[in-house]
Amino acid sequence: MLKTMWAALAAAFLLSFSGVAAQASIAVKSPDAAAYCVKKGGVVQTRIPEYGTNGGNPLILSGSADFCQFTSTDDGSQINVLLSTLYAQDPSLAALAYYAKVPLGSGCTGNPASCYCSQLGGSDLFGGVNAAGGGWVLESDPNDVLEACVFPDLSSIDSWGLAYHSAGIIRGARLNHILRYKNPYKGGADVKSKGIPRP
Repeated sequence: MLKTMWAALAAAFLLSFSGVAAQASIAVKSPDAAAYCVKKGGVVQTRIPEYGTNGGNPLILSGSADFCQFTSTDDGSQINVLLSTLYAQDPSLAALAYYAKVPLGSGCTGNPASCYCSQLGGSDLFGGVNAAGGGWVLESDPNDVLEACVFPDLSSIDSWGLAYHSAGIIRGARLNHILRYKNPYKGGADVKSKGIPRP
């Protein structure tokens, strides 16, 4: 299963540069993708990359990205997906990582969601492993910092949502029925979150 997942991720990585134009830039704006997000029960949020969010004066970096945030009415948990990842009908590394539910490997210290993202070949680190922090900050709320796992094809999904899902816990919404790229794997039941707080 693990070998198959890594082969699929590698194939998707190669395909992403030739067949998924929507993944070409993390800052792609699409009215169709935004409308799709809302139709599926999400909220479109513009987020800005910032370094040093653990200090008092973060460095605001260039660009922005639109994410779709889904919030559970049962427990208030959330998951965020980059709009272009949500709307893509072709495979992306983020969608494949979500569907594959690869178990968290050993050797993680510190933030387990960030470590899990790295184990899958993505990154949510701003400036490497350090105490400065960083992430995708909500344009309207500087205290709302998203740890988004960004993959080499520029697809992206919430690191915590991805890590929880690997353990069969749904954060925000079950993306199996929301991502336009359909699950290529068989089996694997998901369970609803039991109010597990996001660290």
